[in-house]
Amino acid sequence: MRLLTLLKRIHKPVYTCSQPCLSSHASSGPLASGGQALISGSSRELVQSIVSQVEVRTAFISEEEEAALLRELEPGLKKKRYEYDHWDDAIHGYRETERVRWTAMCEEVLNRVRSVAFPEGSPLLGPVHVLDLDEKGYIKPHIDSIKFCGNTIAGLSLLSDSVMRLVKEDANNEWLDLMLPRRSLYIMRDQVRYNFTHEILKDEDSVFNGQRVPRHRRISVICRNLPG
Repeated sequence: MRLLTLLKRIHKPVYTCSQPCLSSHASSGPLASGGQALISGSSRELVQSIVSQVEVRTAFISEEEEAALLRELEPGLKKKRYEYDHWDDAIHGYRETERVRWTAMCEEVLNRVRSVAFPEGSPLLGPVHVLDLDEKGYIKPHIDSIKFCGNTIAGLSLLSDSVMRLVKEDANNEWLDLMLPRRSLYIMRDQVRYNFTHEILKDEDSVFNGQRVPRHRRISVICRNLPG
């Protein structure tokens, strides 16, 4: 991953977009049931220009499916220690692993992720990336290397709500905040993937549209396609 160092900013939301604007297909998520916003941005124009390239799908998996994923992941994760010195300083307080084989229920969930995030027949990165942030962990602003993955990233959020911040690489006054409820799926494509840094805010900074979003331990299960 390639880290872009940014000065600390205090964002004042200018424009918010509700669930339909993000094509969220379910309405039972923690913040979507009342039609509340899942995206906040520096301008209406910015949000509208990228709305086809970023999605948050609330309640994408059930509690039962989340529990199945955790049962499969926890034994391996518990053998690892949380690390605080990532190789390019992009992540703080994390454990990670890759997984190729899954039980039938988990494989069904991942196939559902792949079917909505990637075009049919799209060559995918074989191992699924699993990133476990402890409650004090966070992901700093970065852009994933184009050497290792293609134009689309899709990630399930387990155990905790969180806020993802996207900032335009060449204009850090242009930004978006995404509310990622527990058990939701986020998808980033094309310009958002290449031209915006993304980060997961630490607990003390975890605020969305003026509302506090407590950040607990969070596991993300991430699928990517191969570079084109």
